[in-house]
Amino acid sequence: MSDSARIVIIGGGVGGASVAYHLTLLGERDVILLDRDELTSGSTFHSAGLVGQLRADPTLTRMNQYSVELYRTLDAGWTECGGIKLASTPERMAEIRRQIGWARTFGLPLEEISVAEAAELFPLMSTEGVVGAAYLPTDGQIDPSRLCYALAARAREGGARVRTRTRVLGLDVTDGRVTGVRTDQGDIACEVVVNCGGMFAAEIGRMAGVRVPIVPMSHQYVVTEGFHEHRDLPTLRDPNLLVYYRQEVSGLVMGGYERECAPWTATAASHDAIPADFNGRLLPEDWPRLEEIFDNSRLRVPAMADVGIRKLINGPEAFTPDNEFILGETEVGGFYVAAGLCAHGIAGAGGIGKVMAEWIVEGEPSMDLWHMDVRRFGAQYRSPSYTLARAVENYETYYDIRYPGDERRAGRPLRVSPAYSWHRGHGAVFGEKSGWERVNHYGSDAGAGDGDERPRGWAGRNWSPAIGAEHRATREAAGLFDESSFAKIEVTGPDAAALLEWVCDNRVARAIGAVTYTQALNRRGGIECDFTVTRRGEREFLIVTGTAFGSHDLGWLRKQARLRGADVRIADVTGQYACFALWGPRARDILGALTPDPLGFPFMTSRELTVGDVPVLALRVTFVGELGWELYCSSEYGLALWETLWRAGEPHGMVAGGYKAIDSLRLEKGYRVWGADIGPETTPYEAGLGFCVKMDKEFLGREALDPRPKRRLRCVTLGDPRAVALGNEPVRVDGEVAARVTSGGYGYTVGSSIAYAYLEAEPGTKVEIEVEGTWVPGTVVKEPLWDPAGERVR
Repeated sequence: MSDSARIVIIGGGVGGASVAYHLTLLGERDVILLDRDELTSGSTFHSAGLVGQLRADPTLTRMNQYSVELYRTLDAGWTECGGIKLASTPERMAEIRRQIGWARTFGLPLEEISVAEAAELFPLMSTEGVVGAAYLPTDGQIDPSRLCYALAARAREGGARVRTRTRVLGLDVTDGRVTGVRTDQGDIACEVVVNCGGMFAAEIGRMAGVRVPIVPMSHQYVVTEGFHEHRDLPTLRDPNLLVYYRQEVSGLVMGGYERECAPWTATAASHDAIPADFNGRLLPEDWPRLEEIFDNSRLRVPAMADVGIRKLINGPEAFTPDNEFILGETEVGGFYVAAGLCAHGIAGAGGIGKVMAEWIVEGEPSMDLWHMDVRRFGAQYRSPSYTLARAVENYETYYDIRYPGDERRAGRPLRVSPAYSWHRGHGAVFGEKSGWERVNHYGSDAGAGDGDERPRGWAGRNWSPAIGAEHRATREAAGLFDESSFAKIEVTGPDAAALLEWVCDNRVARAIGAVTYTQALNRRGGIECDFTVTRRGEREFLIVTGTAFGSHDLGWLRKQARLRGADVRIADVTGQYACFALWGPRARDILGALTPDPLGFPFMTSRELTVGDVPVLALRVTFVGELGWELYCSSEYGLALWETLWRAGEPHGMVAGGYKAIDSLRLEKGYRVWGADIGPETTPYEAGLGFCVKMDKEFLGREALDPRPKRRLRCVTLGDPRAVALGNEPVRVDGEVAARVTSGGYGYTVGSSIAYAYLEAEPGTKVEIEVEGTWVPGTVVKEPLWDPAGERVR
């Protein structure tokens, strides 16, 4: 029997029920929630039910906070018992103190407690080996099934329909938009489909030709027999021992994240293949794989050695390659995803429903969801082997301390520059971003640096004196940087200029050869994209954006083109071009010896040149605050171009540099980074980018802009140059937490520790920033710190 609805949600777990409920809160009544079996029959029914709020991602923390506020209003077994995180090493304690600092910026009452206080709160624990702890009294636990049914009941009260035992057989897509859902109970015509399929989400995505990169992972925990009489025990996590606990009546639930995990059904050669009848079922008990976790659990709670085990739960959970949710609209119009909850979906379910409902009804969420956006995954995640390798690595390191500069190892190397072999042969230390191998620094440059500049604490980990050496050489002579990983997008066609003028806040349809730095805004005036646009022809534009943001920006541009019916072609051409940046006071001497073409073209313009034997497109731009060019060539010329530049630059004192030096150079100059300093929740005027905004033209988000915002992105220099903020640290003004650090680092030329934060404060204001538990004095200063007149770049 055929039917219709405006919105169809596939998947009746906590995610789908929450999305349905929150859609009704926003006035949507024509909503159908489908499940192939009964509600909760996927992963929800066997979830452990812990609700921890604080996460490294500020947005996820806010989502979890909202979840707790919601759960307090539901009849779902919410117990606000608090949560303890233990530190069994000094390094873990340092991590906890950083997290306490983060918590201050959210108003979360996370506090450091003594070992004795932890034992008083959780008397079953042994204190052996524990060096400290933190306690958050507003954390808790909830019954996942009751939560799902409570949310579904509220959705029904709001007008949504819930249909169980309705299996989805296919999705209809017409002209790039989803138009219907085919089920074993009949077809449903619709405008929007929300894939909340949990471990089935990848299979559902394939019905629309969309890749949802998740891997079902076997996750186990035990439920003990009753053995104690304590009431309202807090949840307890000991990440050094890989274990967690929560109270279950007079017993405990104990689980963890083992070092040798077990993906289920997905292989390196095939996508997940979950049996059609796997509904409300568990996997067979796997005691040998639990042995490591179980042995560790007895070290922290000795009673676990003798207590009876009532049952072992082995249920598949959908994990993503980066342990972040997968949310948002896909490349198929109207087809949304809310999946990959990575065993912490119960904590996030309330927030997921809220932001997804906003996204669907209002066109965008109220929070910066970049770290969870489905568009963050590049084409490499279509590969089952790459997805599996990354998901496995992520699961097995779930409780590891994430130090700044730590690099993933799985699936590498994959995407490499034409000059990759040269970099390896010259001592490059590589990082990875979006599958690209990128030079962080060259170990061979360390001898020219100053080891005494090492920052204290976390910021000093993965640090090298080579960073300072490369930084200074760029300021004093020249630096050569491989930026081939930068994402490159071509926009061509009859409506290319009109589309980009509508999308961008700056005027980009200027003379051929013009290069424009601009933002693309959402309807709230937030910065959705941040890139340069080069006009190559009347109907041809080249966009260059950050390595990690190519798929996001590509998706954003294509969506705007679809909404406006623009006759354009928008193509990712990243791999077609190598890009090498030559910057520094001697850059003109170096490049001038390699080309017969004049180099006098102005800043923020482009020209086609030959460099040695290689035809290039030269962009007169900088991201370090020095004279120079970004040189683009077809990839087959890449190695020849790099070697030509290297031979010419060596006699001038030029060094090859990495991205760590670029970051310190850009901090001194005040250049912003999307995803840290700026994003969908910040406007150009708040970010100090008002010079890009052309209010005399029409563009998306224009009406929402306030040219005189209360807060602005401010530069702070710290009184202690060895105390370096990395991001998310609290900033205090007059004794009150006023902001968090967006990004920070050390400026090797100016000799200062630099941090940025959004503040309602003027230059000269005294502030304090908490760096690893210590409040470090600082001062809001005018920016940029380096070359404020901008003379060097011209």
